[in-house]
Amino acid sequence: MNKEFLVSWTSVAKDDLRLIVDYLSLDNPTKADEVIQLIRVQTQKLQELPARGRIVPELRFCGVLLYRELIDSPWRIIYRIDGENIWVLAVIDSRRNVEDILLERFIG
Repeated sequence: MNKEFLVSWTSVAKDDLRLIVDYLSLDNPTKADEVIQLIRVQTQKLQELPARGRIVPELRFCGVLLYRELIDSPWRIIYRIDGENIWVLAVIDSRRNVEDILLERFIG
C-alpha cells in the first residue's frame, strides 16, 4: 500500500487563491469555481505522489532546490515537501512577473 502524504495550505497560498477567485468572479463566477476545483484537484494528487512537480526553475537558478511546482497553465502551484507533509505555499498566475514574486517570497 502506498504511503499518503498530508496536503496543507499556508495562509499565503489561501490568500493567493482567494484573490484569483475574487478577480475571476468579477467577469465569470463559473470560471472562478472551475479554477478552484482544478487547483484543488491538482494539489490533492500530491497526497500519493508528492515529487511529481518539478523544482521551480527560477529558484533552482539561485541554488534553492526545496520548492516544487505543478503547472496547470496559467496557474503555478508552488509547494514544499516536509517529511510526510506537503505545504502549498503559493498559487501564482504565470502571466505575472513570476520571478520577482518568487524571489521576494522565498529568497527575501
